[in-house]
Amino acid sequence: MAMAGLYRRVLPSPPAIEFASSEGKQLFSEALLHGTMQGFFRLISYFQTQSEPAYCGLASLSVVLNALAIDPGRKWKGPWRWFDESMLDCCEPLEKVKEKGITFGKVACLAHCAGAKVEAFRTNQSTVDDFRKHVLRCASSEDCHLITSYHRKAFKQNAVNE
Repeated sequence: MAMAGLYRRVLPSPPAIEFASSEGKQLFSEALLHGTMQGFFRLISYFQTQSEPAYCGLASLSVVLNALAIDPGRKWKGPWRWFDESMLDCCEPLEKVKEKGITFGKVACLAHCAGAKVEAFRTNQSTVDDFRKHVLRCASSEDCHLITSYHRKAFKQNAVNE
């Protein structure tokens, strides 16, 4: 008997490219060869999936903060000091994030609150060329990471509450 819900939805391609597909592997190889995957291995070393559907911003930020080796200054579990979504609550209550998601501005606030150097770029305050230059600079560095907020409709994806 089939169960209602979502399971292994196919990634809309185009515009997205599945990471594990032949094309995804080719793009990864090319980026690695051209030096624009410098931060990948540090990020993947700290990868964690989101524990709640609306925690995509919190999970992304946890990965970045851990990759930057920022000490949270408090214990996660046992003796371990490690960022986890549950620790990112200085700018927005977790229950509110769980229900509504989180805005770009609040993610930037959380990153700053956690001790990261933050540069927030908004589409109405910069150009596409500026954004591309910043992506290239960060992709070519081990200590610069980028978290983006985008409208899911352009990627044929649903929002958390749809």
